[in-house]
Amino acid sequence: MVGTLQVVSRWLANHASAFIIAIAAFTFFLPEAFEWVRGNTQTFILGLIMLTMGLTLTTTDFQILARRPLDIFIGACAQFVIMPLVAYTLVHLFRLEPALALGILLVGCCPGGVSSNIMSFLCKGDVAYSVGMTCASTLLAPVMTPLLMQLTAGEIIEIDAVGMFLNILIVTIIPVGVGCLLNYRYASKPVFPTLQSLMPGLSVTCLACIVGGVISTVHDDLIAGGWLLFGWTFLVVLCHNSLGYLLGWFTGRMAGFNTPKKRTLSIEVGMQNAGLATVLAGTFFAAQPLSVLPCAISCAWHSISGTILAGFYLRQENKKVQ
Repeated sequence: MVGTLQVVSRWLANHASAFIIAIAAFTFFLPEAFEWVRGNTQTFILGLIMLTMGLTLTTTDFQILARRPLDIFIGACAQFVIMPLVAYTLVHLFRLEPALALGILLVGCCPGGVSSNIMSFLCKGDVAYSVGMTCASTLLAPVMTPLLMQLTAGEIIEIDAVGMFLNILIVTIIPVGVGCLLNYRYASKPVFPTLQSLMPGLSVTCLACIVGGVISTVHDDLIAGGWLLFGWTFLVVLCHNSLGYLLGWFTGRMAGFNTPKKRTLSIEVGMQNAGLATVLAGTFFAAQPLSVLPCAISCAWHSISGTILAGFYLRQENKKVQ
């Protein structure tokens, strides 16, 4: 039974993008299937995702923060400057309606995504740096995300900065902390590596549930808006994500990073924790239901584009070796 679950977990990790898209398409035609993913249930699912992240982190991962402070500082600055600034620029350039603007800005103000570590590994990037950056941006998120939202979206809607701080603390920092503690206490137990091997599949499944819940929520608005609404929103998400990759790479180049580290910084900056953005949009911008649409699209697209970019970087690496 455990062996079967491990195989399923590996399959889900290797086909995360396709699985999430399939769930989104399924929910579009059968929205009632994920109506249960609302409010506290959605928050709990995100907390479970962050717990899976914590279970894979070790004390060595946190030591990276102390050993490479300048690299981490450059990465954190790039993360929390480039993506919010690009989001703010695109919102005004595309003249997005308030609800969609809130969603794009929220994605831009969130920390880096957990799956960026996998992408860095696949493209032979600096995995230790990737893990360190993910840890740093996640730890900074309770302060930086509400602050940046206040600066970029305060003119659109009143931002509950304190409430957002507490929410991010509950759904990210605490679950990650619990996961790290469990890892520290029980890593030597024979069953623990088996448990860790199931985490990627669980994380992908949870993210797919969040996306399904979002599609279910905005289903009627999508039908009303048609393909134009979806296509216009996707175009903004595409630009935001792509510019994040590009500007992340050039930031690494300006900092004098080697090639593996530039790849990692590019991926870390471009891939956001869109699952967190989705939960925050549903919690704090419930009066603007379409605000979750850019977050849901980002959930799926960041996984697809990250895989494509990692493949491109890997081909470049293989050309150098030949």
